[in-house]
Amino acid sequence: MIRKAIIIFVIYILGLMPGFSQEFLGNIQIQTQGVEGIDPSVFSNMETSIFEFMNNRVWSSYTYKIEERIEFTMVITVSEVRGSDYFGGTINLVLQRPIFGTDYNSVVINLIDNDIRFEFIPHQPMDFIEGSYTNNLTSILAYYAYIMLGLDFDTYSLEGGTQFYEKAMAVVTAAQNSNEKGWQAFEGPKNRYQLVENLLNPSYNALRKLLYEYHLKGLDIMSNDIIGGRAIIGQTLKNYSTVYNKRSGLYLLQVLTEAKRPEIISIFTEASPAEKTEMINIMKEVDPANGSRYEAVNK
Repeated sequence: MIRKAIIIFVIYILGLMPGFSQEFLGNIQIQTQGVEGIDPSVFSNMETSIFEFMNNRVWSSYTYKIEERIEFTMVITVSEVRGSDYFGGTINLVLQRPIFGTDYNSVVINLIDNDIRFEFIPHQPMDFIEGSYTNNLTSILAYYAYIMLGLDFDTYSLEGGTQFYEKAMAVVTAAQNSNEKGWQAFEGPKNRYQLVENLLNPSYNALRKLLYEYHLKGLDIMSNDIIGGRAIIGQTLKNYSTVYNKRSGLYLLQVLTEAKRPEIISIFTEASPAEKTEMINIMKEVDPANGSRYEAVNK
């Protein structure tokens, strides 16, 4: 009887504790492109290890319910192998955000990282320690975990993701002496350093304002007020122009434009002629190579 009472008490206490889960619900895919001579089980183990590293690790101090976890897809395409445990290729990362009152997920970013080189030995633990560089694979994965957390937070509160961008920059800093590509400022305008620098640079805060207003004040109210939500989105697109006029080739600007292009076109297909014209003028300026796609809303 006493034992039963203790069990009931423990269950009651657990029931009072806040729900907790890891932050991510990620889909990990490993694709091979012309790679021969490697046991396929290596890649299946790689996929499982990365899945567990991203989805089972605790990346923040915030509590997430199961249904609140951040959804993303990461496709790692392995196109070269050196020896038996050093791999090279690309990562395609797609981050999604659920829209209030709907079953629709909005793509926040859709980027390709071409500078992926890493060592992987099957069945060995994947370690990452904040502030230090252990290996390139876990550093890359941790970097993108923090970037995704930052972007997700930015869509719910104005500049809410800063703490996670700072963690991503710490990963970049720790990797400076690694001799691996993608971490250095001088390597070019489109790499991991540049992306997080753009996100933290106050000169480009208009894009973070866009992330917040576009999603929380625009998309999230469209289930109840399509016209009002679309009007807010139309206004917030001006943030693209603000940054474009400062630095037209900014990596973050290109990443967000690439992710949002299909959605913007869809949103304004049923807009008023004036709203269509304003959207087309803005997007043709910041995304001239795809101007005809925006103009298609008039057909």
